[in-house]
Amino acid sequence: MYPRKAFRTVVSALDEQAAVVLLGPRQVGKTTLALDIAEGRPSVYLDLEREADRGVLAEADLYLDEQSGKLVILDEVQQMPGLFASLRGQIDARRRKGLRTGQFLLLGSASNVLLHQSAESLAGRVRYVEMPPLLLDEVGEDRLNELWLRGGFPDSFQAASDRASLTWREDFLRTYLERDIPALGPRIPAATLRRFWTMLAHAQGGLLNAATLAAGLGVSGQTIGRYMDLMVDLMLVRRLQPWHENAGKRLVKSPKVYVRDSGLVHALLGLGTLESLLGHPVVGGSWEGFCLEALIAAAPAGTEPYFYRTSAGAELDLILRLPGAEIWAIEIKRATAPKLSRGFHIAAEDIGATRKLLVYAGDREIPAGEDTRALPLSSAIALLQGQ
Repeated sequence: MYPRKAFRTVVSALDEQAAVVLLGPRQVGKTTLALDIAEGRPSVYLDLEREADRGVLAEADLYLDEQSGKLVILDEVQQMPGLFASLRGQIDARRRKGLRTGQFLLLGSASNVLLHQSAESLAGRVRYVEMPPLLLDEVGEDRLNELWLRGGFPDSFQAASDRASLTWREDFLRTYLERDIPALGPRIPAATLRRFWTMLAHAQGGLLNAATLAAGLGVSGQTIGRYMDLMVDLMLVRRLQPWHENAGKRLVKSPKVYVRDSGLVHALLGLGTLESLLGHPVVGGSWEGFCLEALIAAAPAGTEPYFYRTSAGAELDLILRLPGAEIWAIEIKRATAPKLSRGFHIAAEDIGATRKLLVYAGDREIPAGEDTRALPLSSAIALLQGQ
């Protein structure tokens, strides 16, 4: 297994806060990471999808009193929303005994549900950490194309062959549609949601057009909004918001939409090899989404991502507003000899960019004109991690 950056982040958070919520989609490696952390300290692990483990918490306060001084790991904690009130009381009681940090590690795969539940009960007592799929700096630059094709879910990336990887992802999609999503409550036909997900993959990196999606599925625009909220909540889709601070320009106001894992994009479109991907129209959008996720994950905590587009054609694929005053304007291109349009420079000036980057598919850092550097994805990641 590859060393995960989230390991250090979670350990550090546990050293500073009573409870840590580790968010991420299913099968991303949250449980493996939590058990690795548990090996280094007294701890107990409960999977709240198992009836037996939920039964252990029937009298939650009595059980948790016995575990005082241990790290209590609760997997899929959104399955027991009533537990958060007990956790608040436990944290406060332990603080009075001098046990202020490293008490609870909560794992969940439904971000909005979990954030809402924990925010109501654990305000000031919890820190949130999002765990993405495997990242380029975790697996190594030499495996970039493999990571792009297969995506970052560990079982998919580490499969014995491209065929085995694609089969795993197809099973993953089926399990999500037929078991995991219904378990959250929404009654959405699996076939309909699969078509919706596939439509998003075809339009990877495009503007959200709810009317077109609704017409394609034979549902209302309001229903499309509900589907989108669900996929964003499950951390499977990113809704990238437009930059909104230049009131003097006619700005595009619709968000851009990305299926967050490139491997799932390719599975939804039946692209099992690099050759089939490179010959498909989605190749540019897939590369853009792959790079965008890697760059957002590498940015310092508190960074806000946006895109920028005006009716006149000025456009930026990604804006990162870092904590403080820095604003990075980033263009992403699959080409090995990319050229920047005039619209990029106009857009960078519009937003007051302090740094301009072109992330491309080459392997060298080169000038790209007007204080802009063209550099490989790995170099851009390193640059952001140094902030």
